[in-house]
This record gives sequence, C-alpha cells and structure tokens, in this order.
Amino acid sequence: MSWTLKVKDRFQAAHYLKNYKGKCEKIHGHTFLIEVEIKVTKLNDAGLGIDFTEIKKKLSKILPDHTLLNDIYDFNPSAENLSRHFYFQLKKIYPVERVTVWESEDASASYTENS
Repeated sequence: MSWTLKVKDRFQAAHYLKNYKGKCEKIHGHTFLIEVEIKVTKLNDAGLGIDFTEIKKKLSKILPDHTLLNDIYDFNPSAENLSRHFYFQLKKIYPVERVTVWESEDASASYTENS
C-alpha cells in the first residue's frame, strides 16, 4: 500500500541555453512550475504521509526565484537538467519519486530514477 503526494510551486527566472541554435539561445524568462511527487507507505496518527506545508517550505527554500539560472548553476539550465537537479536536492530529505519542471503550460520535463 502506498500513496503519492504531489506538491506544486512556481518561481520566476531567466535563462539561456548554451550549445543550442534557436531563439532559446538568447536570454529569456519563464514562470516555471515545479511539481514534486513523493511516495509514502505509511500514515501518521493524523492520517498524513508528510504534511504538505512542510514539503512546500522545503521546496520554497531551494527554488531560485528571480534569478538568472546560468549565473547560479554550473549546468545548462534546461527543463531536463532543472528537474534532475531539484530531484536530487529533494531526495536528500524525502522519498521523491518524480520531479517535473514546466517552462510553460504545455512544455515540461520530468526526472525519475524509477523508469
């Protein structure tokens, strides 16, 4: 028996893609949406796996709001690389199953180790 908890948050940031030919090689910004999925196998006495409020607080601490992502990361800040980065940051704290980063409402990348 297990449950999947999902938490979403947003952050605003700019980036550009190195080694890419096209409009995204120029600096541009997004309102990124991050969706975190955490698997739990037991509930506490209140019937909760992990309190959503706790997860949201931890998530908000690692999100790079209002930054130029290329200045703070040593990797090319594509949605794919960002989803992997946030996955491993959160995996230190929670049993994360998947992290999805949305650059727009119709374009996202997910990272999981369980494929």
